[in-house]
Amino acid sequence: MVSLKNTTTILGALEQFSKQNGLNLSQLSKQAGLNTGTMSAILHSQRVLSVHQLDRLTRAMNLPDGHFYEQYIQENLNGAAPNWRRIKPFLYRCAELDKLDCIKQIVNLLLDNPLYSSPLFEAAEDLIAQGKRMAAAILYESVALSEKSQHSERLAYCQFKLFLTRLGSDQEQNYQAAIQFEPFAERLDEIDQLDALKNLADTYRSLRRWDKVKKVCIKLKQLAEIQYSLSHSRKKLDQGFVKLPRPLFFYVVFGNMLISNAYYEQGDYKLALQILSEAADLEWVKEADKETLYWKSLFQEWTQANILLTKLMAGDLALLPEYVSYFEKKENEILTGLWNIMIVANRYKINVDHILTKFESVFSKVLEQEVNEIYNQQNTDNKLVGLLCELADYYLFREDYEQGFKSLMHGLKKSTIINNESSILRCMRLFERFRNVASAESKVEYHQLVEMGDGHEKKHSVARH
Repeated sequence: MVSLKNTTTILGALEQFSKQNGLNLSQLSKQAGLNTGTMSAILHSQRVLSVHQLDRLTRAMNLPDGHFYEQYIQENLNGAAPNWRRIKPFLYRCAELDKLDCIKQIVNLLLDNPLYSSPLFEAAEDLIAQGKRMAAAILYESVALSEKSQHSERLAYCQFKLFLTRLGSDQEQNYQAAIQFEPFAERLDEIDQLDALKNLADTYRSLRRWDKVKKVCIKLKQLAEIQYSLSHSRKKLDQGFVKLPRPLFFYVVFGNMLISNAYYEQGDYKLALQILSEAADLEWVKEADKETLYWKSLFQEWTQANILLTKLMAGDLALLPEYVSYFEKKENEILTGLWNIMIVANRYKINVDHILTKFESVFSKVLEQEVNEIYNQQNTDNKLVGLLCELADYYLFREDYEQGFKSLMHGLKKSTIINNESSILRCMRLFERFRNVASAESKVEYHQLVEMGDGHEKKHSVARH
């Protein structure tokens, strides 16, 4: 590869490459896949270089894609009147190559002109549909910034999309994203509000912020009931309902179930059961299409399972075999089921070794998947950390120190990775309680994990300020 470090322009680099390789105009044109007339016009600055042509020339010079993009911005796009027809394909190409800094530079060129708000918004919608989340987030943020002094629906919609793109494995960052977006939710149109509130509730649930879950789900349920009623008072559904990813009734029942879940987590089992009974009654649902029947079946199954679990948590231990029988046949429910079993075991001091033995191979598989980052969704992270903490508690109090400290270290490591402060503290308190029986190896690993956690906390403390 020929060094082009001393060149200051794209055309200068191209001329140097031609001289060093002894290429005439015709040969250079052929190598780049451009006709001779176009190449001549480019070399003589008689034609503005498109990003498509730049990519061809870059490859002809045996340089990586995007090598000249920063220079291209300065030489071709940084004018008094930016040309959207030229900028748009460049933005999309930057998104393909994950050149986010270049996208930020382009956005900065356009920020002062409100005329670019709409095309940037449309481009963001295209990119999010293509799975280019981070590139889209930059554009959504620029649109939101340009409309920050307005109470526009588009501002709220951009904030919703930014909220979704900010969600990840770090639970503290997820909480910050949720509370930043929450005030904007009510500015969305009613249909978008349903999906926004559903996502907010899911996020707060994963963070175990049960007061927030109740607050959001009460709004969700009320809004969904109104929209469902309106949908059946018209001869024809509004086109807006097509935007919903799930049937309207889903949002009513989902809200009810999470309200029940919040009361359950706060120990109010009587009220949780009362709301679950209401959620289980779906006679009011008028639709009978395939999708509706699918969701009705799932909700009926989930409510019955939750009623069973709530009674079990309240102390009806005779239901334990029935609950195990329910979740053992459902692979995606096993992690949740084991977590719940361990909570019951620790709360009522019962022996569940036979259940743990039964699911030993499954649990090993879960841990392997966690290491490979397959289990990266926030709810699954939360469940896995919860299960590991309960297992550590269970084994240590039964003096199975090998299994106890093994579970504790797994739990502390995962809690640190996802920045789950309550679980980190729980693991630390448990270790300190049993420090005197910990092996030297466990003590070394524990202190390494605590130091890692301290660094993680300091990093996010700085970021929050």
